[in-house]
Amino acid sequence: METTIPKSGHRFSEKIVVQRKTAMRQTDILIAGGGLAGSTAAAMLGRAGYSVVLVDPHEKYPPDFRAEKIDGTQARILVRTGLADAVLRAATLDGESWVARYGRLIEKRPGDQNGILYNTMVNTVRGEIPPRVAFIHGKVMDIATSAQRQRVTLSTAEEISARLVIVANGLNVGLRHKLGMTRQDVSKTHSIMLGFDLVPAGRASFSFPALTYYGERPADRTAYITLFPIGATMRANLCVYRDMDDPWLREFRQQPRDTLMALMPGLAKISGAFDVPGTVQIRPADLYVTTGVVQPGVVLVGDAFATSCPAAGTGTGKVFTDVERLCNVHIPRWFATEGMGADKIAAFYADPAKREYDAHSAEKAFHLRSLTVEPGLAWAGRRALRFATRLAIGTARAARKRWLSRGEFAIQGEGRRSAIDGPVAQQDRAAVS
Repeated sequence: METTIPKSGHRFSEKIVVQRKTAMRQTDILIAGGGLAGSTAAAMLGRAGYSVVLVDPHEKYPPDFRAEKIDGTQARILVRTGLADAVLRAATLDGESWVARYGRLIEKRPGDQNGILYNTMVNTVRGEIPPRVAFIHGKVMDIATSAQRQRVTLSTAEEISARLVIVANGLNVGLRHKLGMTRQDVSKTHSIMLGFDLVPAGRASFSFPALTYYGERPADRTAYITLFPIGATMRANLCVYRDMDDPWLREFRQQPRDTLMALMPGLAKISGAFDVPGTVQIRPADLYVTTGVVQPGVVLVGDAFATSCPAAGTGTGKVFTDVERLCNVHIPRWFATEGMGADKIAAFYADPAKREYDAHSAEKAFHLRSLTVEPGLAWAGRRALRFATRLAIGTARAARKRWLSRGEFAIQGEGRRSAIDGPVAQQDRAAVS
């Protein structure tokens, strides 16, 4: 703040500029990054009564090809954040999901997938952040840490003092490098996800509510394509294991329908004729974990700590698990006593539920890749067993559904006969029996 005062003793007053330093902003918790992890944390902590500052470059989170659905397991974790009602209201439940391979329908199973674009999910969560949470449009540029308070420098040149900093800035490694943390690559370009819309050709709608169609040949390096509704749109996510410089990706982007039909010849037998309007989005996934994270005053959540494979479908659950455990369990314990030393931070990374989900996410990522691409009799046997198991489950489920339908019809038929015969005829039958 600047104030000008006249300089005395002169015929013409001169201005003296007096700099009045404004006090540094103080907060309990500063969150660096307002994607899904950061926004969820801000909503939870703001509701819990903490003084929170959320820092992100985007006033409204922009379109971003990332997680596009929430399954039943992830929804149950989301419930523990207190945000499930709002998020699931903005999503589209599939209700039933068909499973197919080799041009054959294997199973129709109850659906628990909720389709929602990533930016819609983030902005819905942001809508649940209480007004008491300060939102600064900018980036965290540096953090000076200590066992008591952290001094945070923003791209706006403002400095903020926080007791705890939550780093939730996703794949951006610059801030972590300044803190002396290191990205340890586990599997470069582990998988590639392609996202696009699908429309039925020559008819009003698809016959299935949602569909997962598995790759037909290991040489195709394709795990599956999953089709699911988001509003009135049928969205497609195709998972492949290729290099980013593979010409096939360029071919798919230029001719998506023909390339998809060549990749999965049996798909159209289940889906019917289709077209691919609009653009194809392509997102590679590197698997990494950040090391050197046990430091005073700073904790990493979501992709800032470790990434997951989108093909495994564990990314959203991993984010919700991180944030739920941090905000519901660890932060209340940390703030109950003075200081924010490294011993407190270490407890989060050692959390049993977090470690279990991290291990599950990694195991599923590598197992699915091997099940998709590995040659040899052992893996061929696993693929055959998986196909047979799903087929058996699907056959049993269909048989049970038919049996229940016949039973329901018989009960309805008896009811109709009773109504026609009337009470006298019913008494006559009872007497005969």
